[in-house]
Amino acid sequence: MLNFWFNIPLWQRVVGALALGIVTGLLWGPGAENIKWVGDLFIRAIKMLIVPLIFFSLVSGIAALGDLKKFGDVGGKALLLFLATGAISVSLGLTMGTIFQPGVGLDIVMPTGIDIPAPASTSITQMILSLIPENPVMTMAQGQILPLIIFAMLFGVALLMAGEEAAPIVRAADAGALVMQKMTILVMELTPFGVFALMAWVAGSFGFEALVPLAKMVALNYAGCFIIILVVYPIIIKGIAKLSLADFFRGIIDAQAVAFSTASSNAALPVTLRCMQRNLGVSKSVSSFTVALGATINMDGTAMYLGLVALFGAQLYGIELSWMSYVLIALTATLGSVGAAGIPGSGLIMMSLVLSVIGVPLETIAFVAGINHIMDMMRTMTNVTGDATVSVAVARMAGEIDVEEYDSDDDI
Repeated sequence: MLNFWFNIPLWQRVVGALALGIVTGLLWGPGAENIKWVGDLFIRAIKMLIVPLIFFSLVSGIAALGDLKKFGDVGGKALLLFLATGAISVSLGLTMGTIFQPGVGLDIVMPTGIDIPAPASTSITQMILSLIPENPVMTMAQGQILPLIIFAMLFGVALLMAGEEAAPIVRAADAGALVMQKMTILVMELTPFGVFALMAWVAGSFGFEALVPLAKMVALNYAGCFIIILVVYPIIIKGIAKLSLADFFRGIIDAQAVAFSTASSNAALPVTLRCMQRNLGVSKSVSSFTVALGATINMDGTAMYLGLVALFGAQLYGIELSWMSYVLIALTATLGSVGAAGIPGSGLIMMSLVLSVIGVPLETIAFVAGINHIMDMMRTMTNVTGDATVSVAVARMAGEIDVEEYDSDDDI
């Protein structure tokens, strides 16, 4: 029985749980709230992962740069482009969420014991000061995400400065990142049960109309990813690299296909490297570094999605967000996407990160967990396309690209 269960792909189990939960909720009615605790258990398990996953992923990713010179040259340019496209992507998600308001029209009651938070009123000065933790251990214990991200980045840079003497800590960070990825996979196995319980509660409490926002979310997710791929990345290819768009997309189509089908940047990594080196003429040294770095920290599709989901959740629960809340969403989604593991389902972990910063109930996850894989496929293809875009641009600036190979018609 267990073999049969685990032989079914996780996303299929989640979709099945989503459908079964909806049917159960519609038949059971308000009584479905009796099993909501199973969904709450799933949400607590996700929250458990946030702090160690972000810390180890960021430290390991920065340490992978190897040395400060590389960080300042190729790594600096790549990191700047990754952060810029991430900021653009989350801004796109916030813009679409504001214009199309996917969460408006459904009257959701706040969970018992949770009050609607007041709009963020932190001043710019206070926000800047709060980014530097006075006590990193207390920051981790209290789950203060932005200070944690800053500390992890500084810790990673310090490891680079320490060089060989810090090698044992670097290995420990790499091991920690790997362990947290495995732990994330374990927690993701709870997803079908959590989705079933939460969707039964949602459907039983609010009826069939609760499902309408899901269709809006899927449509906006795909629209946002297409805008990033067909507008943002071409600007970089044409404006910075000054290379052919047709040749670029023809050269990476294999990597896009693998990314879309597996919903995993890490799974697509070998194919992406082959496309960079054999199809687009990027040197092995630059492609190996930038693509590996991108698979770790470049999550443009995820950043866009996190901004969109944050507004979706706020609209569902009728929470008014101030301009400072938008700033916090943008910062957390951009930096949080850097800490997202390149494995299926990691977007749910980052989602809880962003929602907690602005006080939106994590029950929002119930609405999107069931359709997460459908959206994750497109987001991952966007992420991998972004890795390739930055790799080509950095290689062009460093003179590490064979333009004749890039323009070759024999790419595939």
